[in-house]
Amino acid sequence: MPPSPSSSSATHLQAEAPAAPRSGVGVVGRERLLARLLEARRLPCIVVTGPAGAGKSTLVAAWRQALVPLGFDIAWFTAVDEDNQPARFFDGLIAALAQIDPALVREAAPWRDGSVDADAVERVAITLVRGIDAHPRELLLVLDDLHRLTHPAIHDALQWLVDYAPPNLHLALVSRGAPHLSLDRLRSQSRTLELDQHDLRFTRAETQHCLEAQIGDVDARTVKTLHEWSDGWVAGLRIFALDWKKKQLEAGRAAAGEPFAHMPARDARALIDYFEHEVLSLLAPEQLSTLVRAASCSRFCAPLCAALLGTADAVGPAAALLDRLARDDLFASPVEGRTAEAWARLHPLLRDTLLVRFAALDETTRRAVHARAFAWFRDKGMVEDAVRHAVQAGEPAQAAELVEQCAQSLLVRGERRELIALLQQLPPEQIARSFRMRLWMARTQLHQRDLVACEKILDGLERDLPLGDTGARFLAATLRAALAVRRDDTDAALALLPQLLETPPDADAIAIGGRNNVLSWLYNQQGEYEKARKVQLDAPALTIDGLPLVATAAGSLHGRCLVGLSYALEGRMTQAERIYRAVAAEARQGGKGCVDSYVLAIGLLGDVLYEVNDVRQARELLEGKADMLERIAIPDAVMRAFRLLAGADWQMGNRTEAFAHLQRLEDYAVRHGLDRVLAHSLGDKANLHLLLGETTAAETALARLDVLAQRHAAATSNAAAEIGEQAQRTRIRIAAALGDLEGAAAQLARLIAQCEARGRQRSVAHLLVKSAVVDARRGRTEAARQKLLDALRRGHRLGLLRSLLDADPAARQLIGELAQTERLDPVLAFYVERLQAARTRLKTRPAEAETKTGARAAAPGELEEFSEREIEVLRLLAQAMPNKKIARALGLSPETVKWYLSRIYGKLRVAGRDEAVARVRDLGWDAEGLSPPG
Repeated sequence: MPPSPSSSSATHLQAEAPAAPRSGVGVVGRERLLARLLEARRLPCIVVTGPAGAGKSTLVAAWRQALVPLGFDIAWFTAVDEDNQPARFFDGLIAALAQIDPALVREAAPWRDGSVDADAVERVAITLVRGIDAHPRELLLVLDDLHRLTHPAIHDALQWLVDYAPPNLHLALVSRGAPHLSLDRLRSQSRTLELDQHDLRFTRAETQHCLEAQIGDVDARTVKTLHEWSDGWVAGLRIFALDWKKKQLEAGRAAAGEPFAHMPARDARALIDYFEHEVLSLLAPEQLSTLVRAASCSRFCAPLCAALLGTADAVGPAAALLDRLARDDLFASPVEGRTAEAWARLHPLLRDTLLVRFAALDETTRRAVHARAFAWFRDKGMVEDAVRHAVQAGEPAQAAELVEQCAQSLLVRGERRELIALLQQLPPEQIARSFRMRLWMARTQLHQRDLVACEKILDGLERDLPLGDTGARFLAATLRAALAVRRDDTDAALALLPQLLETPPDADAIAIGGRNNVLSWLYNQQGEYEKARKVQLDAPALTIDGLPLVATAAGSLHGRCLVGLSYALEGRMTQAERIYRAVAAEARQGGKGCVDSYVLAIGLLGDVLYEVNDVRQARELLEGKADMLERIAIPDAVMRAFRLLAGADWQMGNRTEAFAHLQRLEDYAVRHGLDRVLAHSLGDKANLHLLLGETTAAETALARLDVLAQRHAAATSNAAAEIGEQAQRTRIRIAAALGDLEGAAAQLARLIAQCEARGRQRSVAHLLVKSAVVDARRGRTEAARQKLLDALRRGHRLGLLRSLLDADPAARQLIGELAQTERLDPVLAFYVERLQAARTRLKTRPAEAETKTGARAAAPGELEEFSEREIEVLRLLAQAMPNKKIARALGLSPETVKWYLSRIYGKLRVAGRDEAVARVRDLGWDAEGLSPPG
């Protein structure tokens, strides 16, 4: 900005605009705003408001530079304090316009008498409008630092310019606060563009561009920190960067080309000086005192400010202070609050400056301010703020009491993050003193899958609890049982069964509901399906705050899912599907509190859909939800989801993707120590290898299964038996593949008997088909016929399709031969027709989508098709982006990115990243050309 001129030279200097930035630093990251300004260049009025240092003038100067080639003339008037007199203002404005064309102001030039009556002001404005209207070109008139002009006559003149503006006049009003002009008519006609401090804030990407333009390479962590500190404020970023660069140079750490180290703490004295001069020096002492105390809160309103001062009659002055902060853009932004009052938050850096002053107050005063804030927030039901201020007031016990009062409601509403945030605010010693707080901490760690930390807390609780405290021990036992469910540890849950069955009279609803659901899960694992259902059917309705407990892992929706699972494990798929669909529908309506139940329901529903041969719907239901399933669902649901995805992709001809699903399931099982899940993954892998004729690979999987089975040989639980069953199934398949039909038949007979005894009718039907195929190959036609008829009757009764069809590649042919030679009753004959009609499309996408996919069109015909998500990952991979950045860009976990990459490598038939990038290049693809279907 030019220096303030003397009165004799004012008219000449005020006409000059800020020079456009030569280095480009000033407009780096402003492309989005420049585009909006250029699009709005024909509008009669543009308003740009924001605090000091927000880059307003620099932005408009860059816009001016872009408009010149488009045939615009630009006049620029930058106001200073001395211009707040009508005569001085008009002198400067006339001088600015005269530099464009003296004819513009010829009629207004005689203005020298200094009169400020309304008629004279309007007369000058009209003469200027006439001159501009006669001008042959578009004219942009920039009025910068308009906030310095407060004289009513100047406002009147500007209002006349706005109201009488000819079509070729475009006003750009640049100010720290909203201009004192009426723009409602233009707004109603959509003939104005208004940019405020929110628009002027840099996004994180713009922050990075700005920093790199000033100091070179900056690591992502520093960019994130600086962006949060500055809140996207341009001047703040520049001050930080200059201060940081100076310190780096002084420390000798800024060798040429060397990236800068991580950002140090916010200690830039220049920032404090800036705010002291630009904001705090403008406030009266009582206003500054109010703002210093308000800075102790992350947001504030007038009644809160009055409470912090301990003076009820301070509400009016506090409201006036908030109004001034907003009106003058003094680094305060309006925010939503839970009360009707107007709420605001300070810019983080201004708040830091004020907190320096707050820290200088004596400790008694600071604690009193926090105590008043605690009481005010508590009474308003704003728990998070109340807890923080209670701790800072030296009252952690009151904070813990408040957390305990609301913890149950937060959990049921699905606000776990809020509960975790509250617990993290409490001092560790305060949590350690309270059984309830330790229990809530363990519950949140269980939700976050920090199972080791959860177990550590439970160990400490059980060690500290008196033996006679049955109520507390029951609560701890229910939580440890829930931990066993997460770990798929049936033996650990069984060991807790006596404690779970003894419910104390004072147990809360969450403990009882959690206990019921653990019991149903445990009975399902033990094959006691009727018992699992009875637990839920006999349970009384549980309520919290007068409302039914339906949400969370302790709610009735979760329990109903486990009832559905009992039917599915028996093979009664029709009943299971009805329950899963009903739960999923109710959970969707229940909001975020029911997310656990929704994820569990769809994970289990997918298994049913695959079984009834609705392969595509099953795949679409779960595709893209893998991360959520792993994070939220119990191992049973995760296992079924990935197995069905593998089966669906196999049926659709996507061999690589099928193996990738099983590999991800294996990784999940190994990561969490889930041997039963691992056994199913290995068993399914071995089966697919055998279908491809890869006997050696199948035998390798069997060897690993045998190790697992040996590890659990002494266990008596159904989970251990399930691991052994997977080893037996794999051994049978390998024996049949190698021609050892006698051995396969003998093992099948034993395994069918075991499954029959455990009530696993779905498995029995599956194994009977496999046994029938083996008997047919042995020449035992009648035995094969009887077993196949038995399997068909069971399958029809249970609603099974894929269990029979997937039993053996020869199953469909054997069923067809039976239909031709056997007189079946009409019901069974119709079921056989359904089995024979069961087909799965071999394409994963409609054929027309292939032509829309750059990757598919360019790939040689032998390459498998890529999914939309794989193409997104591949596009970023082609840009040499590391896994963590790909994960952040797509909102995935790094493990999910690795999983997608393994699928991509398989489809491209390469061994790693470098080969994949080279393969993409060889195929003629580029990063932009890779686009998803549709």
